[in-house]
Amino acid sequence: MSDPAAPAAPAVSVVVPMYNEEDCLREFYRRTTAALETLGEIYEIVAVSDGSNDRTNAILADLSAADPRVRARYLTRNTGQWAAMSAGFRAARGEWVVVMDADLQNRPEDIGGLLAEARKGYDLVSGRRVGRPESTMLRLLPSRAANAMLRATTGCPARDMGGFKCLRGDVARLLRLRAGQHRLLPALVHLMGGAVGEVDVRADPRFAGTSKYGLGRAVDVLFDIVMLWFQASFKARPIYLFGRISLVTLALALVSLVWIGVDRVVFGNPMTERPFFYVSMFGGLAALMLLGFGFVLELLSDTHGRVAGQEPYLVRDEPPGGVEPDTRSP
Repeated sequence: MSDPAAPAAPAVSVVVPMYNEEDCLREFYRRTTAALETLGEIYEIVAVSDGSNDRTNAILADLSAADPRVRARYLTRNTGQWAAMSAGFRAARGEWVVVMDADLQNRPEDIGGLLAEARKGYDLVSGRRVGRPESTMLRLLPSRAANAMLRATTGCPARDMGGFKCLRGDVARLLRLRAGQHRLLPALVHLMGGAVGEVDVRADPRFAGTSKYGLGRAVDVLFDIVMLWFQASFKARPIYLFGRISLVTLALALVSLVWIGVDRVVFGNPMTERPFFYVSMFGGLAALMLLGFGFVLELLSDTHGRVAGQEPYLVRDEPPGGVEPDTRSP
């Protein structure tokens, strides 16, 4: 059993973003510490209050004062779950980082299963929620549609991108999340070349309180997916994407212009009286604008990459999990 005063770095860090969870927090702490104690490993709980305005901060202060394994962080305003998660990743010291909600819809008792699967060689293991109690029309169908779109646009094999996760600690600390990307962790790690796995976890109703999400979140998720597809397409080079669109647009404009020119020479129809003449002119201008847009985005993308300091790849000292050794004779 882990010693609360042990100076050694924890094997497991549980990162918990929370906003106004005063009714859940003590029960979350009780169940989570009980589940972690059964693992027999040194652990910490990094609880990040996202600008809570109820008694969440006071309860966190009491818990962290009584148990040094609870490390509380307080954001000065309600910024969003992505910000609280990112702050938790920065503070986490564990070899493995588990991220979960504080409302007990994620069962703390499933942490051991996630951790065991991750240690098979994965960079991230996603908890595939079964028995979800939410409304089929308002929550389940939009969630399934979003997951299907993410798999199609990124190639990530995970069928449930949100919720319960276990990541390698160095991968979690390497991530530089942007607004909304807390829902896309498996896809982000997959696009970096990480090995992504999945295990079943149970999904319970909230222990107390009300959900912070509404149906309007589905629209936000759609835009997040489109943005991620754009970032991941054509090897993260905007000039490749917009350059191709520009060339296709220019080719169509030239074909239209040649056709109008032939019609003028053969049949004597005035070029400037044909609608396609103006369409071809507009197409040529649009092609130049798209090409310039691609150049500008290329420069911005390069600047963002340098400032963020996040490489689009992971480096390993050994092959990823699931790789079979080569037994062929030389």
